[in-house]
Amino acid sequence: MTLLTVWDDTDPSTATLRTEDPAEIGGVLKEFGVRFERWPLRELPADATSEQVLDAYRSEVDQVIDSEGYIKVDAIAMKPSADPEWPAQAKAAREKFLSEHTHDDDEDRFFARGAGVFYLHLDGKVYGVLCEAGDLLSVPANTTHWFDMGTSPDFVSIRFFHDDDGWIGEFLNTDTAEKFPTFDELMATR
Repeated sequence: MTLLTVWDDTDPSTATLRTEDPAEIGGVLKEFGVRFERWPLRELPADATSEQVLDAYRSEVDQVIDSEGYIKVDAIAMKPSADPEWPAQAKAAREKFLSEHTHDDDEDRFFARGAGVFYLHLDGKVYGVLCEAGDLLSVPANTTHWFDMGTSPDFVSIRFFHDDDGWIGEFLNTDTAEKFPTFDELMATR
């Protein structure tokens, strides 16, 4: 299940809220303009292409496009591989988003399979949203955040963009992200 953990941004050792209740998660995040939805899961082939994923969720994807004005949508997948280069590729992909950053655009992502954690740094608190299959999270433009897919990424997600360049992160010079529990640590506590 989805997990929301909230910490004071100066005390990553003590959670002030920890909940798996989707209604509570949605209510807490809504206060900051963050949209959280649960979509019914669809059957996907083991090695689904981007087109197959998008087709499986066509009605939901079209609703988001219509309501938010997105012009580009894709589906990406990461899963462990026996390829000897995979560990380095996974590490590079993970590290790309592990530092606090903002975007000039909303970051909408739906998890069709697997999981990842979005950390939102808002009003002196850090909101860790462990998203799992069936979760759509929309991080508003200019929200300070980071994303952790874990040391062994395994997910399929749909991403929505307002322009062809995608999300361009403006990285902040902080070490905040390094202080909070990682994806792997949060998964281990479930």
